Amino acid sequence: MISTSDFKKGFTKILWNGEPWVVVDYQLVKPGKGGTYLRTKMKNMITGRMLEETFRSAEKFEEPDLDYKKMQYLYTDNGIYHFLDQESYEQIDLSQEHIETVKKYLKDGEIYNIVNFKGNPILVEPPTFMVLKITETVPGVKGDTAQGGSKPATLETGLVIQVPLFLNEGVSVKVDTREDKYIERVD
Repeated sequence: MISTSDFKKGFTKILWNGEPWVVVDYQLVKPGKGGTYLRTKMKNMITGRMLEETFRSAEKFEEPDLDYKKMQYLYTDNGIYHFLDQESYEQIDLSQEHIETVKKYLKDGEIYNIVNFKGNPILVEPPTFMVLKITETVPGVKGDTAQGGSKPATLETGLVIQVPLFLNEGVSVKVDTREDKYIERVD
């Protein structure tokens, strides 16, 4: 059982109304009269729907029966995304709705976490850090340093992030997929 005191933004997953939800944000409210309660913002892991809900403090929830499988992304064909199970070598096909949250990080041959609920895939999670190549950015100029600011760069998956001024096209960078942020240059 998960108590409201165990909530962590972006990490806590609860079973509510028979469906898995992830707590995106919450705020503890202590009114002058009455008991303490939590005002939460949650995201449905199946539909992606956002919902704001209020819970009493110390209310308890069941953990959703989620199963995680590591799968390799193979290719896309007519809007169907093909993944290979790393243990059984079975191939599964996922639709656009399953990969919506990870689409900007899809890279051939990369390993992703497929989240299953009651045996059905509901979500694809990217690795926490990924190495991606810069395909388009403004050229660096002599004298640009790591502390000198940032510029937009388009990566091989189409994602646009801010990178230091000295980085050029063709350079690989490490990206934090949780925040879409540049971490470091990778040679």
